[in-house]
Amino acid sequence: MHREGMENERAAGIMAEVQRRRELERAATIELERVDLVIFTLAGDYFAFSGGDVREILSYEKITFVPGCPDVISGIINVRGDIESVINLRRALSMPEAAPTRDSRIIIAARDGVRSGILVDSVEDVIAVPSDWLKRPLSTLDKTIREYAVGGETIYRSRYVTLLDVGKILGGARA
Repeated sequence: MHREGMENERAAGIMAEVQRRRELERAATIELERVDLVIFTLAGDYFAFSGGDVREILSYEKITFVPGCPDVISGIINVRGDIESVINLRRALSMPEAAPTRDSRIIIAARDGVRSGILVDSVEDVIAVPSDWLKRPLSTLDKTIREYAVGGETIYRSRYVTLLDVGKILGGARA
């Protein structure tokens, strides 16, 4: 009987260890939930798109104007034989116009079957941050920008980064 009790104790210890390891794995999985962000600048401020919405990042190239397009669309570009519209994000966010520079980039983004280029001042980084690093946007955020903000804000290089909703930007350009 003494031996049977020791075996039961040993089995209980093994089961407790298995349970402890499962809980550690679950905690590690929760900690590893990350959000990919493409961080870019506009008028000296940091913004980001969800990495899942970004298809590629292109160096600036000449944009061909198309008459009759909404004001936020600068025109079109040819991307390896595909014609892509280009949204001027400064215009969409009611920011002052600026001439493109050598740092300017066109981010090809897509959501819900809609795809377009989005002109930004520069792309700073592509990073993965823990999802709990995203906080609600500041109440002082400009009303126009808040309209396109989605998951909130995070900190990058000691500055606020506002996560913008690609779907809202692409939808607003069609209007």
